[in-house]
Amino acid sequence: MKKTVIRKFHRPRLLIIGCGDVGMRLLPLLRTQFRVFAVTSQPARCAELRALGAVPVVADLDQPATLRRLQGLAPYVVHLAPPQSDGARDLRTRHLTAILPEGGRLVYVSTSGVYGDCGGAMIDESRPVAPRNGRALRRVDAEQVLRAWAVRRKAVLSILRVPGIYAGDRLPLKRLREGTPALIEADDVYTNHIHADDLARIVARALLRGQANRVYHAVDDSDMKMGQYFDLVADAHGLARAPRLPRAELERVVTPTLLSFMSESRRMRNTRLKQELGMRLRYPTVADALGGGCGCQCGCAG
Repeated sequence: MKKTVIRKFHRPRLLIIGCGDVGMRLLPLLRTQFRVFAVTSQPARCAELRALGAVPVVADLDQPATLRRLQGLAPYVVHLAPPQSDGARDLRTRHLTAILPEGGRLVYVSTSGVYGDCGGAMIDESRPVAPRNGRALRRVDAEQVLRAWAVRRKAVLSILRVPGIYAGDRLPLKRLREGTPALIEADDVYTNHIHADDLARIVARALLRGQANRVYHAVDDSDMKMGQYFDLVADAHGLARAPRLPRAELERVVTPTLLSFMSESRRMRNTRLKQELGMRLRYPTVADALGGGCGCQCGCAG
């Protein structure tokens, strides 16, 4: 018993900010290596987090005073929380950096939306950011604030730029059942994907191996347009494929938010993810995930 207590006591501390779906998938991967503290703004979630091996901490990024208890709590940090829903600056990340410790390692889960529309070009992490909407502007602000913090505090920061996250319970089934249209092939945009389980594994790997002030594309090997993705999901679940419309017609029947996602086209390389972090994806493509099982042919268990 004494040896077990000593080992537990000496595990390094990890703070997870924003423990939603991806955070819950991340907990089982890290709870044996770290003493994990999971931040939630909802006291009702404490029992759920505790059951997965985390120490819940009730705090709210929108209320800086509640973050004081996190001051110097852990040298390892995973920042999964999204920005607030308006404005050009990510105030939540600015509040967080005020209490982050000297040194340490931080992984920030950002978005591929920071690139804006790339016209279907294949891009790597050297592509300049060109945000086109408020969501992306706030993410760029968060990245810049964290970069400045990392340099100032001599910390190791890894930024993961993440595209559309999917999983068995994160598919556009409602949209397909409602018959929401997609774009015709000529007007369609290239889209990028990552399975939620693979994203959790990438976060864990970046936490341990990520290089300082380095950006990584957390994206799979799929090379498809948005309509192809919807067709794959529809076929896998025995649903009718989405009707296709020209852009001029589609603009009149979908929400502005959905239209914004259908107005940016890019293909993201994941070479750095594989070479620097040594990642082997459990689901290399969306087709592998929808077909079941590991598609990487590597004999791995994850």
